[in-house]
Amino acid sequence: MDKQTLKNITKLLGAMGMYLSLFFLVPIVTGYFYHEDIVPFLVFDVLFFLLNAFIFWTLKSHDIVLSLKDGILSVNLIWILVGLAGGIPLWMYSHITFMQAVFESISGFTTTGATIYADIEALPNMILLLRSLMHWLGGMGILVLGVGLLSLINPSGSLALFKAESSGIKLDKSTPKIKDTAMRLWGIYIFLTLADGLLLYLGGMSVFDAVNHAFSTISTGGFSTKNSSMGAFDTPFILWTTTFFMVISGITFLAHLRVFRGDLQGYKNEETMWYLIAFAVLSAAMTLSHYGNSDMAFFESFTHAAFTIASLMSTTGFASLDYETWGPMCVALAFLAMLASGNGGSTAGGIKIIRYVVSMKVIYSELKKILHPNAIVNIFINGSPIANSIVWMTFAFILLFVITNTLITFYLFASGYDMMTSLSTSLACVGNIGPGFVKTGPAQNYSFFDTWDLVVLSIGMIMGRLEIFTFLLVFVPSFWRKF
Repeated sequence: MDKQTLKNITKLLGAMGMYLSLFFLVPIVTGYFYHEDIVPFLVFDVLFFLLNAFIFWTLKSHDIVLSLKDGILSVNLIWILVGLAGGIPLWMYSHITFMQAVFESISGFTTTGATIYADIEALPNMILLLRSLMHWLGGMGILVLGVGLLSLINPSGSLALFKAESSGIKLDKSTPKIKDTAMRLWGIYIFLTLADGLLLYLGGMSVFDAVNHAFSTISTGGFSTKNSSMGAFDTPFILWTTTFFMVISGITFLAHLRVFRGDLQGYKNEETMWYLIAFAVLSAAMTLSHYGNSDMAFFESFTHAAFTIASLMSTTGFASLDYETWGPMCVALAFLAMLASGNGGSTAGGIKIIRYVVSMKVIYSELKKILHPNAIVNIFINGSPIANSIVWMTFAFILLFVITNTLITFYLFASGYDMMTSLSTSLACVGNIGPGFVKTGPAQNYSFFDTWDLVVLSIGMIMGRLEIFTFLLVFVPSFWRKF
């Protein structure tokens, strides 16, 4: 690695560390308001800021010009930085190991929502807010990276599959355009957070709980301030409000951007249509199954079923009830919802609906070619043909997603966990969903995993958040040859 590259990456990480330390002041002030012991957190934050400020000041005369490889390496290192930085305060204020703290931090910033805490309500308020703030920053970070850096690193990724005309941007635009779009996304993100928080407060939550859950909902993260998650606020208004915002957050934010310009065309695309259809069908099926096997009224079953499907499809991970107790059919439907995921360009994780749409269209076109060998069959998304490179990248990503989950599942199973726990936990981490089934179900937590298990699952969360390709590129030998 040459000196120029090292300076680029070091200064960028220094700047990120400074920004992060400033955001850490929010939970510190919260702790002061609630008369909590903020001194250890404040000392750490000051030292963390000074260290990163020194790095940034030392390189103040150096202009950051990131090459493609610089960007790829920087993105991976940023996740390690935020995981370590966010983990230290958690470690200081909890009776947990350092790796558990780092796992919780990475789970927060990647908006996974898998927690190692068995008693969340015993945590200081500033730590509860820190966890939710990690979600919120990580969710916005994914949007900005997705529109900007990751679009350039991987122009055939899930965001590129969203029709350029419907988002109002071109993925190969210059940096000023990316910055402009990022700022507008920030505005939408903040607006949705405020709207959600206000409605939750009006629905009966305290200000503190409303803020935390708004952070977790819009980022599709899933950390709660209560041990029973959203089950602690079991009112139809709160559950339906959260359901609505989870569904909205699973739709590409570029479509939301167009709505603020008075244009609804962003929602009139195939990915959003199939996303909403999948949500409606799975919600209806789970409602009927749950209603037929419980003593609940139909509307109550419908409320909890729609909430559960929205939570899993958007990869938020909230729970209103323990859906594992609803019978095998509901568990199967919940598993399908986990696999479905949200839209490209949203804060949701997983495979993304658009990749399923492309895959199904390719399969259908191949069937037509078998029947009509001489026919020329093109693949269209939203009325426009898509390049073969995008088709190849779509199948490559799905294959990598399957391989990654298979390897982690085998590792967990070989470590002594049952197959359902192993498979669902792998999918929950790589898909950035949070809860799995059995030992990591919605009423359980991740505290029983040992250090190496948590390392593997943390890597899985980062891989899923970076859509695998960006993570794997640093392990390609040719990647390092020109550094």
